[in-house]
Amino acid sequence: MDIDYAIRKEEPPALIKNSTPVEVALYERWERSNRLNVMFIKTKITASIRGSIEQYDKVRDLLKAINEQFVTSEKALINTLIMKFSSIHLTTLKGVRNHIMQMRDIAAQLRKLKVDMSESFLVHFILNTLPQQYGPFKISYNTHKDKWSINELMTMCVQEEERLVMELGESAILATVCEKNKVDKAEKSQASTSKANQKGK
Repeated sequence: MDIDYAIRKEEPPALIKNSTPVEVALYERWERSNRLNVMFIKTKITASIRGSIEQYDKVRDLLKAINEQFVTSEKALINTLIMKFSSIHLTTLKGVRNHIMQMRDIAAQLRKLKVDMSESFLVHFILNTLPQQYGPFKISYNTHKDKWSINELMTMCVQEEERLVMELGESAILATVCEKNKVDKAEKSQASTSKANQKGK
């Protein structure tokens, strides 16, 4: 028996008293295929979406509902990744390599979800997320004729980081770390206040 028969074929008319043997055979073939497919699919899907599709007892309707669930989940993931991508900033002098790798990885995830961005855009965007100590470095890039790839950007930024560390010394690094801690505390305090206000409402 071809197990996917109910997926490929429309449901036959319901059986009646005067149904012919051929009609009975076709309906029973479809019904068995449909039942096995529904049972198999429901045992394989994740618990997170199982509850929302339990009511479907026809395989075509079930597959359509599952597809709609994934489209909704995909859109939510895209929104989350874009929000994360646009909110990331390097707030300390050191750690530029990991910062660029993180942003590159998020961009790669977005590309898999068909949200494309050019490498040139990504390079410019990442440069704008670097702290003020990288200001002269950004100006140098903007006046440079050649465009960098992400790997070239990473190499140049790491070299600039090493130069800044040597030039500014540990005191500047500690100052940026302290500033980052202040920002983090302020954000946490703001988030706590927002939650408290929501509860009060």
